[in-house]
Amino acid sequence: MAEVLIKTVNLTKRYGNVAVVDQLNLEVRAGEIYGFLGPNGAGKTTTIRMLTGLLDASEGEAYIAGYNIATEASQAKALLAYVPDQPKLYGKLSAREFLALIAALYRMPKAVAVPRAEQLLKMFGLWERADDLLEGYSHGMRQKVVLAAALIHQPQVILLDEPTVGLDPASARLLKDVLQEMARQGAAVFLSTHILEIAERMCHRVGILKEGKLIAQGSPEELRQLVGHADESLEDIFLELTGGHETAELIKSLEGENEA
Repeated sequence: MAEVLIKTVNLTKRYGNVAVVDQLNLEVRAGEIYGFLGPNGAGKTTTIRMLTGLLDASEGEAYIAGYNIATEASQAKALLAYVPDQPKLYGKLSAREFLALIAALYRMPKAVAVPRAEQLLKMFGLWERADDLLEGYSHGMRQKVVLAAALIHQPQVILLDEPTVGLDPASARLLKDVLQEMARQGAAVFLSTHILEIAERMCHRVGILKEGKLIAQGSPEELRQLVGHADESLEDIFLELTGGHETAELIKSLEGENEA
């Protein structure tokens, strides 16, 4: 069985008396793409930020490739990459300079970092503008730079928060292909997304979070068995499990009234 690269044990984050993430237990193995789904405010971003070590847990532990992110942070962070939903870049650097900076932070030898950066710039369609300042890039182009930076050190664990935001369809397809290839090479990919079609087509397993609690997880087929509807889409399953089904039915009924 493949190695567990992401693990949480009763991971909890509280603000006052409110548990934003509540006793979360999950595992993601090498070669797996795990989709993390939930309504707005369910705790997805908070979970990812705890997995990266950017946010301290109130209780419980998180492990990256066996390293405790709280007590063995340097070892864990050397093996992971994080792509936030709102990338922040140094506008006065070019894309090529930014990738060189990230490679240096990971202490990559220049002989490895330079060709790797060139490969990523070409793959993401950034090569022709690689020496332009990032402040002149569109949101989608900035997202591509962040993705390239995340992959430059070939991480074992990739954490992505809404990675397709701002990407055109071709770039979103490229991202899907890149993540699937990373998984084939043995990485664990953990991504949150609101686009359930992407999760259904890309992810080996998904977890559904509601009010900070993991209420279901498994492959799309396993989730269909859970709700007892073999022909339902992941979107229908998600709405049924999170209580959004009634809203969807109401909208359909209103559409029917308008047509009448």
